[in-house]
Amino acid sequence: MSDAKNLRIDGERLWNSLMEMAKIGATEKGGCCRLALTDLDREGRDLFVRWCEEAGCSIKVDKMGNIFARRPGKDESLPPVMTGSHLDTQPTGGRFDGVFGVLSGLEVVRTMNDLGIETKHPLEVAVWTNEEGSRFAPAMVSSGVFAGVFDLDYGLSRADADGKTMGEELARIGYAGPEEVGGRPLHAFFETHIEQGPILEAEEKTIGVVTDAQGQRWYELEITGVESHAGPTPMQRRKDALLGASRIVDLVNKTGMDNQPSACATVGMMNVFPNSRNVIPGRVWMTIDIRHPNDAVLAGMDKAIREGIERITSEIGLTYELEQIFYYAPVPFEESCVDAVRKGAEACEYSMRDMVSGAGHDACYISKVAPTSMIFVPCIDGISHNEVEDAKPEWITAGANVLLHAMLEKAGAAS
Repeated sequence: MSDAKNLRIDGERLWNSLMEMAKIGATEKGGCCRLALTDLDREGRDLFVRWCEEAGCSIKVDKMGNIFARRPGKDESLPPVMTGSHLDTQPTGGRFDGVFGVLSGLEVVRTMNDLGIETKHPLEVAVWTNEEGSRFAPAMVSSGVFAGVFDLDYGLSRADADGKTMGEELARIGYAGPEEVGGRPLHAFFETHIEQGPILEAEEKTIGVVTDAQGQRWYELEITGVESHAGPTPMQRRKDALLGASRIVDLVNKTGMDNQPSACATVGMMNVFPNSRNVIPGRVWMTIDIRHPNDAVLAGMDKAIREGIERITSEIGLTYELEQIFYYAPVPFEESCVDAVRKGAEACEYSMRDMVSGAGHDACYISKVAPTSMIFVPCIDGISHNEVEDAKPEWITAGANVLLHAMLEKAGAAS
């Protein structure tokens, strides 16, 4: 197309769609709470499906509840160019994490409809189930099943804190679809997302061209000591599980600091038992999350944490069980897709920089079965997974404009 550089999405329409979706599960502080496979998640899914059908898309849902809205291409035998993300949120989540990646894809479809653009390859917009992992662990489980990382039985059997499984909850909300999960070719996959960090805003860059994603390891750790009365039990005779846990928190933090500039290491959850003010804690359950873009460094961090836990618990006289529940290696995104993002930013004359994603995204798993890249836009103060998460409308518009160009580059304008 001779005037392809002038192609732009309708930024106001995209913003209005984001704000309409944000009403579902809206929180007092301006964020969203749509936990995976709750009634609110169903409402968000229903709204997305309605919008896609109004845009002329056909809808398919697979057995993990992943939704695929398809805009036909000139040659339906060709594999689709797909984009998408997720609609589920953190318990105190924001209005943009995940949903921007879904609705920017819908806006690309709407814009192509408006302009009468026909593509050679079909286009698809995906909603991946339970990306966040906050209700059902691990994160990104449904895109993982699609990519063959997990099997279907594993995905459907993931349970929440009340013992409800993903399979049961998919059936309850009406999104246990009939389609097989994965096993079909994709021509390319793109995911737009807020950065969830401060770099783009601080450097006054509009677009992050994501070249790689950090590797991650998640652990669950249970430490066992002896419950005892807080008064009569001498300090030197205690087996305090919370003391051990506290030292392990410091160990995890030190491991992250020792592997700068790229490492992150976090204890995000902790449950203390019996959680009584005058009882020495006899048991602590906690999580550990470590990340690095170099797999060898990530393995070294794993070794340091395992050795440190062994040393700390031995010194206090505690026992422990450590399970790694989630791992994926660092992800290099596919060169031609990364280049399509760069070309899109250049065509729209946006400032940009290459970036490594510090967070996990569905794109990381999809990269195992399709050429993939990501498009980042800034978020205010780099804050995400928080009700105050925010982004400027012009940033959101820019990300969707780059997505439009990248998808058209890969899908090809039909002659």
